[in-house]
Amino acid sequence: MAKTKKSLTAILELKEVSKIYTLGEQQIPALNKLSLSICEGDFVVIMGASGSGKSTLLQVASMLSQATHGEIFLKGKNVTEYDEVDRAHLRNKEIGFIFQQFNLLAKTPALEQVELPLVYAKVSEEERKERATVMLKKLGLGNRLSNKPGELSGGQQQRVAIARALVNNPSIIFADEPTGNLDSKSGDEIKKILIQLNQEGKTIILVTHDQSVAKIASREIIIKDGQIVKDRRTDGKKCY
Repeated sequence: MAKTKKSLTAILELKEVSKIYTLGEQQIPALNKLSLSICEGDFVVIMGASGSGKSTLLQVASMLSQATHGEIFLKGKNVTEYDEVDRAHLRNKEIGFIFQQFNLLAKTPALEQVELPLVYAKVSEEERKERATVMLKKLGLGNRLSNKPGELSGGQQQRVAIARALVNNPSIIFADEPTGNLDSKSGDEIKKILIQLNQEGKTIILVTHDQSVAKIASREIIIKDGQIVKDRRTDGKKCY
């Protein structure tokens, strides 16, 4: 399938963003006046050594954590000053999350796991089940709707997590080491899914230490000491 033509419009912007953690009397800077624009349709991989700030960048950019200083714009709206209720509503509407640990509920069937974002969005029960079923079938889990996490392989659990991330049709997918807990075969399957999603036009921002994952992205960002030290694109485009 040919790649969807990508817009050069910035869907996400960070301007002079800093994040400082306080431990007792000690202040630890995790991000240091970092600025970044992400294009709509980008597939961005963020890499860096442990403690470099890459996971903090993901948390701040996705509004799971609030910046200490600076501004964040999503689709041109300054979301920096949103209160937690508005941030939660915006996350549920615009952002999908994929985590290394899957973050599935141990005793909940796959179908209900995927329905959860729709419950928070107050979608009717009938529509929830329909949309969750369609998404699980799309990811090859149509025969696993009633299975709980313990009855699924690691790769299948991650596909349930991806279905949950996609069911609200988010603008951006944030992924934190999505292949980190998987064997090589399952990891390759997840990479193929991410490539397909990007080809369908999804914006993906992914933190990883896996060089093979970096190779499938259109843009590689390397973080050191809370700052961007490398920003390389493979598609020759720029984000405005």
